[in-house]
Amino acid sequence: MKPNEDTQHLRLLSIFHYVVAGMLALISMFPIIHLAMGIAIVAGAFDDVEKGTPPPAFFGWIFILLPGAFILCGLTMAVCIAIAGRRLNQNRSYMFCLVVAGIECMFMPVGTVLGVFTIIVLMRPSVKEMFGVA
Repeated sequence: MKPNEDTQHLRLLSIFHYVVAGMLALISMFPIIHLAMGIAIVAGAFDDVEKGTPPPAFFGWIFILLPGAFILCGLTMAVCIAIAGRRLNQNRSYMFCLVVAGIECMFMPVGTVLGVFTIIVLMRPSVKEMFGVA
């Protein structure tokens, strides 16, 4: 490959990393409805004296902890993907970009395609030279 083509491929991969990071951040916010329901249960919004006993508090905490963990993991991964996109554009942090590309393969189908293409491009000897990897 020509160095100009490698630079162009890395630039395109960088742009696609930003797009996937945005998509993942948006998707990871879907459980916010469950989080709000859990907060409402714990706060006592569903306490109705006329109809009987309210839902137990631990049920509300489950609705808080699980969506909270999902949102936190999704946003953390979105930030890592965005950082990897920036580093690909700067030709820095070869191993970080490679690890994030491997983790991206879990997010089917878009993340898998992007992760595989990123790994293929990063394995080229000319790209390794651009990153300063022996």
